[in-house]
Amino acid sequence: MNTQVIESSDLVGQRNLRIEKLEKLKKLGINPYPAVSKKDMPNGQVTTDFDSLNGKTISLTGRIRTIREHGRLMFMDIEDMSGKIQVYIKADTLKEDLAHGYFGYDNLSLLDTSDFIEVTGEITKTQRGEVSILSYTIKLLTKALRPMPANLEDKEDRYRRRYVDMNVHPEVRERFVRRSKFWNAVRDFYLKNDFVEVNIPVLEHTTGGADAKPFVTHYDALDQDFYLRISHELPLKRLIGAGFSKVFDIGPRFRNEGFSDEHLPEHVAMEWYWAYADYNDGMKLTEDMFRYVMQEVYGTLKFNIRGFEIDLSQDWERIDYAQIIKKKFDVDIYNDSLEKMIQVLKDNGKSEKDLADINKNRAVDSLWKLIRGNIAGPAFLINEPKFMSPLAKLDEKNPNVTQRFHAIIAGSELVNAYSELNDPIDQLERFVEQEELRQSGDDEAQMLDIDFVEMLEYGMPPTCGWGMSERVFWFFEGVTAKEGVPFPQLKYDMDNLTKEIYKDVLKYTE
Repeated sequence: MNTQVIESSDLVGQRNLRIEKLEKLKKLGINPYPAVSKKDMPNGQVTTDFDSLNGKTISLTGRIRTIREHGRLMFMDIEDMSGKIQVYIKADTLKEDLAHGYFGYDNLSLLDTSDFIEVTGEITKTQRGEVSILSYTIKLLTKALRPMPANLEDKEDRYRRRYVDMNVHPEVRERFVRRSKFWNAVRDFYLKNDFVEVNIPVLEHTTGGADAKPFVTHYDALDQDFYLRISHELPLKRLIGAGFSKVFDIGPRFRNEGFSDEHLPEHVAMEWYWAYADYNDGMKLTEDMFRYVMQEVYGTLKFNIRGFEIDLSQDWERIDYAQIIKKKFDVDIYNDSLEKMIQVLKDNGKSEKDLADINKNRAVDSLWKLIRGNIAGPAFLINEPKFMSPLAKLDEKNPNVTQRFHAIIAGSELVNAYSELNDPIDQLERFVEQEELRQSGDDEAQMLDIDFVEMLEYGMPPTCGWGMSERVFWFFEGVTAKEGVPFPQLKYDMDNLTKEIYKDVLKYTE
């Protein structure tokens, strides 16, 4: 029996050989894609619990990773998400029953690496001491028509074929297990703190809650254009107006902007709103949340992120927005001219293209970002100016600033929060200011939302609002945005080999 790796130099040839085996299986009466399988436990558990399982007969499943033949003995490694286990196959113990899909020893040549199989047998150890399952029956669960590549290094190819990437690089799959744990820990923290999770719409008549350009779609049944939400904010605050005390939502949001190492147009985010709380309460809850989540996911509060040593157990520094810009650049963000700010930005490396048609809001934000990149954190940026925060409540002691904060870690803003504006007249004025910016060409300025103003006129209690995206997870993983999601959006493409394999079908799409 030949169990060596197919020597064909091209994938088309290997695929054709596997299709030939597929036809042979069907002629033998074996269903190569049965619906029913039996699995008593994860493969990795066998090694962990070997002492109690030794000598017992169980059924395991997995993808074939390797096939090795030694005379009338054969060894396979099969893998599931929990790990690998060796399948120990003797010609005289393997029971053939083709009518029920069970292979005889001489039929095993029809199996290939990447196939999925079910093995029933006795848990044992080989003479070399390797935990194995001595097979009594082997059943094919899925015939793979393509072999898994030994390596996959091109980033674009890895993003496009994550299903291959995670097989070749299992550490990538483990990252997304941690991503799931991250959001589960976030959810668990807020539920333990008496927040209620409420899912809100993704499609909105008017989108708001952030400075971002939205995606637009058309709702055929209503014959109106809708926007994919850029934020969870306004619907959740409507829930506070409806009588909720603590509410949150976790889900995708969409911002029609470019890709970068820290941003994706589509990403998962969460926001919460807490009635009868202010931004000081929010800062305390933020510290507690980060400590809880990171301890749950990583088992530590100390991290090295992008060259910064981060200790979440320490007290979080407070940084005043206007004061730090004044100290760093000698710019008074309230009184100095836009021309002065532009000159400072030029002096610090900003190009003419970056500064084209820039307004004061964007200039001030750009000055702050030059500073932010060197702040390790954990810290809170506080006292942001009114003109930068159209939805935040003013500080009673200084009407030029708002009760807003950002959480700063490793040179980036990972949380945005504030004492929410609940004065309907003030809110309307700020919406109008933002709408004037939109009319002047700033397509990231916020939209005028009269329905939200109407809600405020019915009354919303003092409220703290808070939001973060999965960029928090990317930072603590030390990966880029595209590496941090399972299926990053890419421009559609198809490689030449795929075009060749499916050329007879693809003609229908031309």
